[in-house]
Amino acid sequence: MISKHTDIHPKAKIGENVSVGAFTVIEENVEIGDDAWIAPNVTIMNGARIGKGCRVFPGAVISAVPQDLKFEGEESQVVIGDNTTIRECVTLNRGTKASGTTRIGANSLLMAYVHIAHDCIVGNNCILSNSVQMAGHVLVEDYAVIGGSCAIHQFSRIGAHAMVSGGSLIRKDIPPFVKAGREPVVYVGVNSVGLRRRGFSNETIILIQDIYRILFQKGYNTKDAIAAIEQEIRTTAEKEVILKFIRDSERGIIRGITPTKSSMSEAGDDL
Repeated sequence: MISKHTDIHPKAKIGENVSVGAFTVIEENVEIGDDAWIAPNVTIMNGARIGKGCRVFPGAVISAVPQDLKFEGEESQVVIGDNTTIRECVTLNRGTKASGTTRIGANSLLMAYVHIAHDCIVGNNCILSNSVQMAGHVLVEDYAVIGGSCAIHQFSRIGAHAMVSGGSLIRKDIPPFVKAGREPVVYVGVNSVGLRRRGFSNETIILIQDIYRILFQKGYNTKDAIAAIEQEIRTTAEKEVILKFIRDSERGIIRGITPTKSSMSEAGDDL
């Protein structure tokens, strides 16, 4: 159902069985997939590409121009995957000429007041809790969970299946499969609970823990830790994902905490 009190440009492409609430504005260069639900008082601006089955709650602003002084009005987009939920007052800025697109994956949840700046990429099945604030060019990989009120520096990366504590200031890259928290943000363990929920075996989780013990708790620098991991840990897909992430890091990865009985208990690495 589309309310008669909307302002929808006649050239906007609206799919089948889409609901649009009162006082929502949808501009010309917009595409919305089938079965989407758009609440009242939403603003969807030029360049928005919203997938099937998405839900957008009141106050959200999708595809506003970037808050980037280098932006020169170039045509760009915000692309949102199927079945993603965008809660109240989320703001998603479209890309710049750097990449052309800000991209949000499928089956993700962006809670209230999240801001995602230009040229960011958020993967599939991610959860961004209330008031996560993301600067430009940030990459968040699949299944990452970011706690409320985190602030993420531009060009930072958060690896797949990582979990970040609320209120963290993220200035360095956070590798895959880990839990990160404290101030400054550091490695505090492997996200073993999340990994089990997603079908990772205990054997695989133990291997991931062994990799991060070498990286963060043996006193190696990053180069020597990579060499030790290569030599001591058998090759698996997870090992290759971790090593590639570390090697590709331009900002550098977060540090580990000094291993003590209390910190090891807090890390929750036990099986």
